[in-house]
Amino acid sequence: MPHFRIDYSANLEEVVDMGALCEAIRAAAADIDTFPTAGIRVRATRVDYVAMADGNSKHGFIHLSVRLREGRPDDVKQDAIARIFATLKGFMADLMETRSVALSAEMRDIDAALSPKFGNVRDHMEDSA
Repeated sequence: MPHFRIDYSANLEEVVDMGALCEAIRAAAADIDTFPTAGIRVRATRVDYVAMADGNSKHGFIHLSVRLREGRPDDVKQDAIARIFATLKGFMADLMETRSVALSAEMRDIDAALSPKFGNVRDHMEDSA
């Protein structure tokens, strides 16, 4: 853990490089000590049906949901979400000078007892030698 899920309005598909945004979030998360690199997952999902604000279809949104195992102190989580959200805002800054876009983020703890994990990613990481 953590898992990052980006939900975005379909009207941003042609103007935002979502692959590059995923990589920017991954790189920022990898620089935060509380996030184990092997557990980082970033995914983006286009939302085709959206109604926002005054109903004008020009408005777009990106919502970043961060899920991580419970147990981190609140100050550590607050610092982490602030840093990740700053990455999102920085990535979107140029576009937001000319387009209507709402950005939001949320971090939630996952109950470890109810979230089994298994994998061998660490065994295949290039820097695990």
